[in-house]
Amino acid sequence: MSKLAVSITNAKNNTDLCTLGFVVANASVASGVETVVFLNSEGAYLAEQGYADDIHEEGFAPIKQLIDSFVEAGGTIWVCSPCFKKRGLDDGKLIEGAKIVGGATLVEFLANGAACITY
Repeated sequence: MSKLAVSITNAKNNTDLCTLGFVVANASVASGVETVVFLNSEGAYLAEQGYADDIHEEGFAPIKQLIDSFVEAGGTIWVCSPCFKKRGLDDGKLIEGAKIVGGATLVEFLANGAACITY
């Protein structure tokens, strides 16, 4: 099975890029590719419940809908642990399907043949 990691480094600081990341992730998982979204840097904010509720880039579905569709389709969301902690986010408020991981988890996924794209 093919594997793809979509690294999302943006949130409200660049709603176009975080939206595009989830659009590509949805297309990937819908195509039968094992797909992981890695939320890091500013993208870590997307992992906290309620944060993404008002992000809606014109011409695309709202980001919350894109995130929910991704998880429902079997996609995996990993959140960079140091990025999450640096921003003072609450791990009790993680969105459904998100898991806080260290960089080694992503490195192992990539080392096992996954391609990576960053938004």
